[in-house]
Amino acid sequence: MNFADLSKEQQIMVAMRKTLTNIARETAPQPGMIHPLSEQTVQDMRMCLMLISAREKELAEAQGIDNQMRPHFTDEPKSSQVVSLEQRRRKQKQE
Repeated sequence: MNFADLSKEQQIMVAMRKTLTNIARETAPQPGMIHPLSEQTVQDMRMCLMLISAREKELAEAQGIDNQMRPHFTDEPKSSQVVSLEQRRRKQKQE
């Protein structure tokens, strides 16, 4: 979905989420360094991101959009086959 096609509220949610995640990424300290943000500020940012995520989900569901998108590897198989460990053990014993 194109950003321009989103409602004003959805555009605000996207902009706030991106801004907060950029702040978190840019203020992340190097190993051994003290974090420049207080623990309370970090907790507040997490709370805001959770609220944004929940509201984005509500808005999508209200539009009838079932967002099941998850990150995938480009070489990930399109389907999967479940093999029980017991079958695998029997096969190894036969070899």
